[in-house]
Amino acid sequence: MKFSEVAAQTIDWLQRDGRVSYRALKREFDLDDEFLEDLKAEIIDAKRLAIDEDGKVLVWTGNDGLASRVQRLGSEEQRQIVTGQTLDPRLTAAERRQLTVMFCDLVGSTALSARLDPEELRDIIRAYQRTCAEVIQRHDGYIAQYLGDGLLVYFGYPTAYEDDARRAVRAGLEIVEVLRNRTVGAQHAAPLQVRIGVHTGLVVVGDIGAGGRMEQLALGETPNIAARVQGLADPNTVTISAATQRLVESAFECQPFGSHIVKGIDAPIAIYRVQSEQQSASPLAVRSTLTPLVGREQEVGLLLDRWEQIREGRGQVVLLSGEAGIGKSRLAYTLREHVTAEGSLLFEVRCSPYHQQSALYLLIDVLQRMLLFTRQDSDTEKVAKLERALALYKTQASLPLFTALLSLPTPSQYPALTLTPQKQKERTLQALVQLLLAQAERQATVSVWEDLHWADPSSLEFLTLLIEQIATAKLLLVLTFRPEFTPPWKPRSHISQEEGISHIQQGLIEYRGMGAGILGPHFLALLSEAYAKVGRTKEGLDLLSEALTTVNKTKERWYEAELY
Repeated sequence: MKFSEVAAQTIDWLQRDGRVSYRALKREFDLDDEFLEDLKAEIIDAKRLAIDEDGKVLVWTGNDGLASRVQRLGSEEQRQIVTGQTLDPRLTAAERRQLTVMFCDLVGSTALSARLDPEELRDIIRAYQRTCAEVIQRHDGYIAQYLGDGLLVYFGYPTAYEDDARRAVRAGLEIVEVLRNRTVGAQHAAPLQVRIGVHTGLVVVGDIGAGGRMEQLALGETPNIAARVQGLADPNTVTISAATQRLVESAFECQPFGSHIVKGIDAPIAIYRVQSEQQSASPLAVRSTLTPLVGREQEVGLLLDRWEQIREGRGQVVLLSGEAGIGKSRLAYTLREHVTAEGSLLFEVRCSPYHQQSALYLLIDVLQRMLLFTRQDSDTEKVAKLERALALYKTQASLPLFTALLSLPTPSQYPALTLTPQKQKERTLQALVQLLLAQAERQATVSVWEDLHWADPSSLEFLTLLIEQIATAKLLLVLTFRPEFTPPWKPRSHISQEEGISHIQQGLIEYRGMGAGILGPHFLALLSEAYAKVGRTKEGLDLLSEALTTVNKTKERWYEAELY
């Protein structure tokens, strides 16, 4: 069988099943290793229809849109599509949406090609692409194109998430970190470097191309700006536009990188360089100003009442349930301001969809922040901080459990752990509970856990132990989550649940906290429409925000109403 016939049949097989192992290809076509390598080069590198997975499997990445449908059509239908006379308009439908676009480019690829044998260069490029693809997949990005040694990646297509911009930036930082330790061969042991640029904006996504080659691409100014932002990046850095920075400022530490004139864009573009993820658990903590909280007197009153109770030694748990964007974080932040103003202790934890399968991740983060660990601390300094804290609360016997949890060396004077993994986890969780309760005994404490619908099982197990023992502690535990999460705890006298905090009080129309004065008819019309939807859909909240923004603009005020 000719090489072209084997390649064609392999592509059909891949397109049909999505994944094919190299073992299966060898058996099906009786291939030797050299033939298989040539086949992989043709499908992966030349045609860019698949990627290699762990050196064992071919995974189909070719467009399953118009191009694949064309291959299944008869000759007459194919002629109509190629000439633009499409029978089914859905085949060429385009979609308008906001998208975060990331460009990732390998630094010094031309120099590499001069130093390395072509086969060695090919292996390096493939390893680089595979590494990037794994990271991007973990953050639900979509690789739209492999552009030589570069990648064009979409976050927000085909599936959109509320934190697409954060996913893109987090993926970029992870790519940089992973590639720091990847070398380009034994003879030229130099780490790979990349430049990454990210921009967020409006695009139209749809099938682009002609004949038998079609691609799903985003068109508009956004991809062009993302490419220009990437071109301004230094090696091993992630640069983002101001539009993206506004979306991620609560999650990442960003350094201004100046305003730049870029080709094809009339106005200068403000650029930021991403330094690292924020240590703050609250996304509101980094905002310089917050507008007044309106219409939440009942919920705020509940939190402050429970705070007064725990100061008297009656531990409390408050469960706040509501849809995304309804204001759970703002309520928790209002409590934070009240508590910190009194000089009391506050611990915040934010669950993440990225760590749902990472056992003990959140508890490690909580413990590190309780102990005031910094990036500059050596292992010896961290162990010393741990010993001082445990001595203060008279819980020194649990030190081996905590050093094991934090991957720190255990001082020689402490006995080695001889527990089974399950028993060690149980003892560690109980030790964490006792440490938090001992701290609360010395000083009234608030612990806020946000987005519990993303919590991993070990964190829920810890909270269950804590709730069982909290009744007589000076500890207020605030847990926020979305309605799809079902709390696993039985009703208790010290547990209060505020469900469905989606209502907007009628007193809101007075717009007291904003001092808007007399409301115009356009504002009232928008507000009436919003009232009909708010509480049922996120669209209603957006419309209500638009209404309040509109009235402020007409009065030459630029408030952004914080209603929920």
